[in-house]
Amino acid sequence: MSQIHEKSPKHCANKQSITFHKKFNKKLFFYFSTLLLSILSLIFLVWLILHPTKPQFSLKEAVINQLNLSGSSLLNSSIQITLQSNNPNKKVGIYYDEFLLYASYKGQKITPETSISPFYQEHDETNLISASLVGIQQPVALSFAYEVQRDQGIGKFVLNFKIMGRLRWKVGSWVSGRYRFIVNCITVMPFGPIPSPPLSSKQGSQCSTVI
Repeated sequence: MSQIHEKSPKHCANKQSITFHKKFNKKLFFYFSTLLLSILSLIFLVWLILHPTKPQFSLKEAVINQLNLSGSSLLNSSIQITLQSNNPNKKVGIYYDEFLLYASYKGQKITPETSISPFYQEHDETNLISASLVGIQQPVALSFAYEVQRDQGIGKFVLNFKIMGRLRWKVGSWVSGRYRFIVNCITVMPFGPIPSPPLSSKQGSQCSTVI
């Protein structure tokens, strides 16, 4: 003879309550998932429509006031540069949170990194940025003097300026996360049989930008 299991009304009520909470939690999860997906889709859609273009940089002027070796591998340098920064976007502003630049020659740094104060650039705006790059007892390769003498014989001095930093895009009230950017500028200066600087270039070299 089989047993008959009878469940009390309280047991049934508890089971219905658990089932209700499970359904409610599922609905709540799907609701927030749909809301989050909608917000991300909207941000992505705005990004695709506006599609920010990377900023453009050019080197307007570079002047070497000092470039003297102290010993065989320590360099004292003083370089003044003027950069032009342009935001080509019509509806997107740019926050420059970090802006570091230095000079290099034949792949080696000849000045320490110099920091420019953070600034904001409106859409379709152009700014001039001036900086003094000063190196005191900057270590360089033993071949530095030979390379400079060879360039003097050729009649031109090739100098590289590198900019590194982080920026954020601004669209209306929305501001993006930080993006790292690197700018590379090259200038060629006339370098004849002159015993020492100053050397200067005003040819307005275009720079390459990577984000």
